[in-house]
Amino acid sequence: MGVRGIVVIGAVALALLAPIPAAGAAPSGNVAALQVALRAVNTYGGAIDGMRGPMTKRAVRRYQRRKRLTVDGVAGPRTRRKLGRRGRPRLGSRAMRRGNRGWDVAALQFGLRRRGFASGSIDGGFGPATEAAVLSLQRSRGLGADGVAGPATLRSLRRGARRRTSARGEGNGVTGPVAFLRPLNAPISSPFGYRWGRLHAGIDFAAPMGTRVGAAGRGVVSFAGHNSGGYGNLVVIDHREGFQTWYAHLSTVTSWRGEVVTGGTRIGYVGSTGYSTGPHLHFEVRLNGTPVDPMTRLLSAIASTAASVAAGALPSHEGCDREQLEALGGGATPRAFARC
Repeated sequence: MGVRGIVVIGAVALALLAPIPAAGAAPSGNVAALQVALRAVNTYGGAIDGMRGPMTKRAVRRYQRRKRLTVDGVAGPRTRRKLGRRGRPRLGSRAMRRGNRGWDVAALQFGLRRRGFASGSIDGGFGPATEAAVLSLQRSRGLGADGVAGPATLRSLRRGARRRTSARGEGNGVTGPVAFLRPLNAPISSPFGYRWGRLHAGIDFAAPMGTRVGAAGRGVVSFAGHNSGGYGNLVVIDHREGFQTWYAHLSTVTSWRGEVVTGGTRIGYVGSTGYSTGPHLHFEVRLNGTPVDPMTRLLSAIASTAASVAAGALPSHEGCDREQLEALGGGATPRAFARC
């Protein structure tokens, strides 16, 4: 490798691998890689969500006690060294390809998943599913598609380079191959992330009791009923590419398990059931079972708007790829969504 290649990889590594962020920061590939390593040594049993919350800190402390390190809950250099092969190499220190294993592969897999490119399990092993996800990313960003995660691929992943946006600029910053309509026309009152010491796994829409809730895109309802774990009346819709959307605290569920829905199909009404302090819709997006920030998937159009257009003679939105929406021309309007 020439000097220029070494410098480029080093620059990517520095940009991608700042110190592991504190609790409350945005999801991080470093934290996800740490969670994978801690799970492998049986000190962490939570989700691989890239959030340095209380469960992750407790797992680090348990591991530090086991290895007789300073117990501070911080995965510093000594803790990483004790993790051995699971704690190295750093992301950006090598071009990753099929057969590689390690910390960097786990961080890559988490980054791919966050951008909407399903890479299979986040386990630190670069197998066929990870290679396919890298190829999909490379093709979508106009890179040489070789399945190797080198400097250009990592830069594109870090920057979140988006696909084409419409002439009207209504792409809303969405990245990756799957996007969703907003389930109702209401302001967001609470974002995704840690609050009060635990992960808020979705976003909350503040809306009056009884507001109509529409499906965010094409899919099949896999759950419709009461959830005893705090979600109250809940609808879960399975979409393509391993995505699910969850709609919680509903006052009434109007959908049923097995129903085939499209964007704007009525699934229920806003309520305050389950662990809720007032009427609102709790909305989650999950990828292969792991909650991801819905804001990276949400378009600006409203599901109910698409449904009303459909009622006027056009079929409703069916969870199109962003390329399909943009190919319709005229911007990401409700009429364009309905035609897709």
